[in-house]
Amino acid sequence: MLEITCQKEIAVETEQYKLVKYNQSQEDAWEKMVADSVNGTFLHTRKFLSYHGNKFDDQSLLVYDQSGILRAVFPAARDPENDMAVISHPGITYGGLVHDGWLRGQRCLDVLAQLCDFYRAADFKEIIYKAAPWIYHRIPAQDDIYALFRLGANRYRVDLSATVDLERTNDISERRGRALKKAINTGLEISNDFKHVNVYWDILAENLNSKYNKKPVHSVQELSLLKEKFLQEIELITAIDGSDVLAGALLFHCPTLIHAQYFASSPEGRKCGALDLVVEHCIEKSKQLQKRFFDFGISTDQQGMHLNDGLHTFKCEFGAGASVYEFYRITLC
Repeated sequence: MLEITCQKEIAVETEQYKLVKYNQSQEDAWEKMVADSVNGTFLHTRKFLSYHGNKFDDQSLLVYDQSGILRAVFPAARDPENDMAVISHPGITYGGLVHDGWLRGQRCLDVLAQLCDFYRAADFKEIIYKAAPWIYHRIPAQDDIYALFRLGANRYRVDLSATVDLERTNDISERRGRALKKAINTGLEISNDFKHVNVYWDILAENLNSKYNKKPVHSVQELSLLKEKFLQEIELITAIDGSDVLAGALLFHCPTLIHAQYFASSPEGRKCGALDLVVEHCIEKSKQLQKRFFDFGISTDQQGMHLNDGLHTFKCEFGAGASVYEFYRITLC
């Protein structure tokens, strides 16, 4: 059982679990755990993580119980900016313990305590835990949030996202309704042909550069590689006028929701409401696929300390409410 003498000092009286550092021979077992889990998505798979190649020093773990049954996986790598820290995971938006529901309550607390011991023994000084938001859970599975609290973790970052609950009636604002009507009257068409990715990426890159002096997280080459790996999970939706791409969204399909990884519109698209047509199509598609949520993604930067309220408001005008992405730091002593 777990015995905590202080927030930074963790002791485990008995080794209830076996933690094993991941190697490629365990890939099939890892992938099956993610597929059968209550809180995993394709971002947690080795298939997705492998696209990074050797960019990160992998420190992922598999968690077995006393009977030798795989109970959880923990995608992780050394922090590229701090050799003494391990992150779950620097190459994905969210990481955390991925499990099939068995790690509830005390079990989750015990596993996280032992996980701290494992990384402490490997001379790491801290763990950065990027929790998978509850909207991605097939069933509620926030035992890890409770365990983090018990272990004295510091919640140092919160990002604000806008999420549509598809089981409720979500009326769009009058402004979004007018823009959508304009797009329909213009005769724009919706396409899910991935061949438009290069033109769309140029629009996205220009938007990010002009508005925020930033670049897309992924290059178009990386995205094309991911699309080859995940034909069903990654989709590009564009609004086109003849052969011209005016706006689009890159979608990640997850078990409980569709997440918009990127949105972008050209100047011509903004004049005729092209992005509104794309968003409306994405929400309707999510409903048709019987997803619970449509997630617009975050509107924050600077470690969550800056909110782009205009962008967040734009998303909420489609009937979205708020959800958060949480980041925790555990200091190992």
